[in-house]
Amino acid sequence: MRIPLFVAAICAIIVTGCQSSNAVQVYILAGQSNMEGQGVVDLDHPSHYNGGKGILKNVMAKPENRERYAHLKDANGSWSVRDDVFVRFRNRSGVLAGGLTIGYTGYGTPTGRHHIGPELQIGHQLGDATEQPVLLIKTAWGGKSLYKDFRPPSAGGENGEFYQKMLTEVQEALDNIDTEFPALAGRPVKIAGFIWFQGWNDMYNDKAREQYEDNLVHLITDVRAQFKNQRLPVVIGELGNGGPQAGKNMLTIRAAQKAAAARRELGGNVSFVPTTDFARPKEDSPNVGHGHHWFGNAESYFLIGDALGEAMVKLKK
Repeated sequence: MRIPLFVAAICAIIVTGCQSSNAVQVYILAGQSNMEGQGVVDLDHPSHYNGGKGILKNVMAKPENRERYAHLKDANGSWSVRDDVFVRFRNRSGVLAGGLTIGYTGYGTPTGRHHIGPELQIGHQLGDATEQPVLLIKTAWGGKSLYKDFRPPSAGGENGEFYQKMLTEVQEALDNIDTEFPALAGRPVKIAGFIWFQGWNDMYNDKAREQYEDNLVHLITDVRAQFKNQRLPVVIGELGNGGPQAGKNMLTIRAAQKAAAARRELGGNVSFVPTTDFARPKEDSPNVGHGHHWFGNAESYFLIGDALGEAMVKLKK
């Protein structure tokens, strides 16, 4: 596949800045709806949100959780906003860009922030471990498969529309970094890692399941080639919905994700992160009918993000 000129340009910009000690550390977060973020923050309608069970506001109020979640609120009791970690996500309502806080999800708007995704705790983990500023570029769309929608060039067949959209949105974010993130204006950038959290849609297609391991290896290979870094750290989040007990199709995807991370041709620097332990019962969650979205349980999304971020930090050491 011929590399578009804009992608070639972005690679040149990044390589030029990689040597600088003050480069913005850019992490690409990609996947489908669970990377978009479905964890409920503060919606507690008795019928629509199960009375607020499993929402972030209530999870962090539990005595056993207060210390671990304390950083999410500032001294005034408002949601904290980091000035060293930034997020950029284009959803259906437009671009959300700013300091790390709640609300960078598919439902988010500048004035309506009621959900979280893995990015929240990924950002805190990376920000706490990094001296340079961090920028998370989220590129996620619900209902998309690796087999078709994210299909990378080296997998053969028709290139996935959302593979290209992922690259386009990374380019868009970097093109607009000076205006959307004034605090980062003029600084070089470095693509520092890639985090993948996806798999649901591939469960329902025989060929998608059969090819998932190979397609994921191709995705990692192509992303690394795109940004001219064959050792780019990559973290794969397990399709852990529902916990350890799962049907055959889901177990197939989980096994493929784990196997892909260990594939010799990737040369290491890839981490597979189990997530099944972070599943919570629907009875203790706000969206009791949304098993595909971890029942909207904010604790699940917090813990997933924490584990994905921790894994990336370990790869960077």
